[in-house]
Amino acid sequence: MKQLVKRIIPDWLQSKGSLAIIITAAVLIEATSAIQYFFAKDGIRDEVEHRAESELRAKSLEIQNVMNVVRVAVENMAWAVEQRLSKPDSMWVVTQKLLADNEYIVGSAIAFEPYYYKSKGRQFSPYTYKHDGTTTSKQLGTDQYDYHSMEWYTVPMETGHGHWSEPYFDEGGGEMMMTTYSLPIRNASGQPIAIFTADVSLDWLSQVINARHIYPSSYNILLSRTGQIMACPVESLVMRQNIQQVTADLEDTTVSFINKQMMSGQSGQATVHDENGEKNYVFYAQMDGETEWSMAVVCSDREIYYSLRQVGFNLLLLMLVGLILLGFIIWRAARNARSLFAANAEKERMGSELHIASEIQKGMLPKIFPPFPERDDVEIYGSLVPAKEVGGDLYDFFIRDEKLFFCIGDVSGKGVPASLVMAVTRSLFRTVSAHEASPERIVTMMNDSMAQMNETNMFVTLFLGVLDLPTGRLRYCNAGHCSPVLVGDSIGFVPIKANLPVGPIAGWKFEGQELLIYPQTTIFLYTDGLTEAEDINHKLFGEDRMMKSFTSENHTDDSPHASIHSPQHIIERMTAAVHAFVGEAEQSDDLTMLAIQYTKEQLDVRLSRKLTLQNDVQQVPQLATWVEEVCEAVGFDASTTMQMNLAIEEAVVNVMNYAYPHGTVGDIFIEAQANDIRLKIIITDSGAPFDPTTRDDVDTTLSAEERPIGGLGIHLVRKLMDSINYERTNGKNILTLRKKL
Repeated sequence: MKQLVKRIIPDWLQSKGSLAIIITAAVLIEATSAIQYFFAKDGIRDEVEHRAESELRAKSLEIQNVMNVVRVAVENMAWAVEQRLSKPDSMWVVTQKLLADNEYIVGSAIAFEPYYYKSKGRQFSPYTYKHDGTTTSKQLGTDQYDYHSMEWYTVPMETGHGHWSEPYFDEGGGEMMMTTYSLPIRNASGQPIAIFTADVSLDWLSQVINARHIYPSSYNILLSRTGQIMACPVESLVMRQNIQQVTADLEDTTVSFINKQMMSGQSGQATVHDENGEKNYVFYAQMDGETEWSMAVVCSDREIYYSLRQVGFNLLLLMLVGLILLGFIIWRAARNARSLFAANAEKERMGSELHIASEIQKGMLPKIFPPFPERDDVEIYGSLVPAKEVGGDLYDFFIRDEKLFFCIGDVSGKGVPASLVMAVTRSLFRTVSAHEASPERIVTMMNDSMAQMNETNMFVTLFLGVLDLPTGRLRYCNAGHCSPVLVGDSIGFVPIKANLPVGPIAGWKFEGQELLIYPQTTIFLYTDGLTEAEDINHKLFGEDRMMKSFTSENHTDDSPHASIHSPQHIIERMTAAVHAFVGEAEQSDDLTMLAIQYTKEQLDVRLSRKLTLQNDVQQVPQLATWVEEVCEAVGFDASTTMQMNLAIEEAVVNVMNYAYPHGTVGDIFIEAQANDIRLKIIITDSGAPFDPTTRDDVDTTLSAEERPIGGLGIHLVRKLMDSINYERTNGKNILTLRKKL
């Protein structure tokens, strides 16, 4: 056996040094690929979850919007029925008008109690419906079609409230699959004497559910409250079987659990295996509103990770090719000198490692400028020039709920370890700030997370800010980083408090600060690679040269102020100044700069109206009247006015219910301001602090008036308004809604 090994493996490859080089290179490449694969797979899963949740929310809102339109149409038309009770033959006109005014309604009936009109017999129910492109009217009640026993009639008659029926095939009526919204009609004494209905075809629901899938093979399922299949890719199953019957033969018991969850109105996600053993991800949630329907999105694991697996396979092939190439280089070098072989192999290994790390690092930083071309209130430019192939500096930014979250940092140490810590820091910033708006709390959570895994005692100096774009209010927390510079009418450092860097000590209480940024002011952030840049005589560039660089250029009096202090102009001028100072000296540290200019323009207010309410839902009708007057003043049409009413009422009722403790009385101030571009609604209260933009959970057991804006309400407001913004200032909650004119 030993002789066979010697024949197969050359002598140069049998030495411990050569084997160690090859094994080390393979382990490093494999570890790097594994890290890439892990983060990529985790990112893809998060993206799939986000896209599935977005699809559930979007289609739920799309269906619910139509349901709301139908419900509102019936409720608004009910008064016409009550006014015509003395004229039974005029009821046909009401049903015909309801269909003519609403494209989603395919049928409408006014079904009266037995013998309500003695001259009309026991069953009097004028019915108008659409069929094959024509509108037809007929008497719905017959001996064969006794509507008094049907769900759409009995339930609202018993409860006295509007009701969405279970889906059904309306044989003898509209002759189609439908669901019906029913509303009791009362006489002058308040007694229910008839049911006013609006039918919605299930064909429309199927079109909505089966359109725009997140993946080609993914599909959606819509269930009724009893588990009846209302929409799915297989047409033969719609309204013919319930979900439990369809999945009864599957071996995966998780499917049964999902069925129970959906039928009980729960939301969640699970992994299941179909009859072929294929792995699938199921995301499900109950639709908003009164229907108690549930919807699920099913995605194939094979399709989701297909590209990633292909890339992984290609990387494996590249690894094998790389190892073969490394072996060839070692063989060639070993013929001349083992020492040269070892040096070349090490150089190849380090070059590959640094190149991969450099590509990972570059891919994490924003590199498209301007990043928000559609916005007119902020301009950003950034630059990072690493001293080596990889570095430990970072910067990042994004906008959420009209707030600009940004940070700049410098990791202790150099090379690959620093770049890995940089990657973790950037990921933590994105993850934490996605649900938190307080800079000091964001930094605190980042610090605690990093301290738990910081076995090498590395740390990060970090400056993190949150700029409220509508007001210019800047809240920030400095963790041992360089003080930024404000460049505007005057130039000066941002005041900072002493805080420890992020990472070394868990539980540190970071202090936050705030100041007001005026329009056309630029926030210039940098790492110490700027001020500590050295020339050939080891002199530092320093803060004095940096401050002089802001005013070093000569400008004519007619030079636009914004261009002088624009982010790109400042960074390019600072880069030129550093290069001129350093000369031929080698760059000793990463050079990172980030400039943010607040460019919000103050437009003249051409409309300003105010309204004060107490935290009493009985005063909501005053709000509706006020909103309609404001919308009329700015020229909104009826549809936009209805949307504004829904969004503003949701926000104000939420404040009434939750801003003040139970039993206390407080005021809610609503102000409307309009300029030539947009309408702004400002809702202010002095109640308990709460940020509705961070609340995502929906408690479907509560009524619509009791649901907090952080659940169903926040999604509705975001859907109807162009933007929302929350601030806590001077002990007051300030929620601002905006709508373009």
